[in-house]
Amino acid sequence: MSPRTPQPHPTAHLAREISYTPALDGDADPGEIVWTRVEFEDDPTQGKDRPVLVVGRDSHAESSDDVLGLMLSSKDYHRGDDDWISVGTGAWDGEHRESFVRLDRVLVVDADGIRREGAILDRQRFDSVATELRSRFGWR
Repeated sequence: MSPRTPQPHPTAHLAREISYTPALDGDADPGEIVWTRVEFEDDPTQGKDRPVLVVGRDSHAESSDDVLGLMLSSKDYHRGDDDWISVGTGAWDGEHRESFVRLDRVLVVDADGIRREGAILDRQRFDSVATELRSRFGWR
């Protein structure tokens, strides 16, 4: 059975407790950046592999293996956009470009749809993202 397509949701709708628990053990854990297919907003029939910051698991989903993730982009036009926050550079981008995390949309990703683990985002940068989720979207 093939994995379900990641489903986007407004971030506030999936607010929950967030914690930093990365462990490169083959499972996607909060604080890790993993890769999965993400559909384009303007054409859901198309998409591409993207890095996603894991921020939790969805215990109310079809499967307890569902992962909650925030999409990353290296497009500089996200700089200054209130819905995106810079997390700098890291091993998830082979060209070492600055990356931005989208805050206003959470992807519910089937764990079987995760292609590979990319890297661990350090605690300080993860905490910056978590602070935004708590202050703007009701996460705890």
